[in-house]
Amino acid sequence: MVLLENDAFLTELTRLFQKCRTTGSVVITLKKYDGRTKPVPRKGHPETFEAADNKCLFRASDGKSKISTVVSTKEVIKFQMAYSNLLRAHMDGLKKKDKKSKSKKTKATQ
Repeated sequence: MVLLENDAFLTELTRLFQKCRTTGSVVITLKKYDGRTKPVPRKGHPETFEAADNKCLFRASDGKSKISTVVSTKEVIKFQMAYSNLLRAHMDGLKKKDKKSKSKKTKATQ
């Protein structure tokens, strides 16, 4: 997994979307990140760890390549605006769902 800066993450995410436009998918996850790189110790060995501020960890993968970035609280608004514009631009390749009306289902069951 490659940890990138915010702008580099958005450009790589754009490349992932373009590469997977016809076939494939892009999986994006996001979670709270407190800066730990090691697992939380068990009850017997308490370790005090204070996070400086709240951060978010964004990960994206197309099955072959993985990218990630850490967004701090100071940069959230700027990143969120750029991220939402990116999602809006690349959500046009989604497949439409077949909508079956309820009247057809009820006639078939009678």
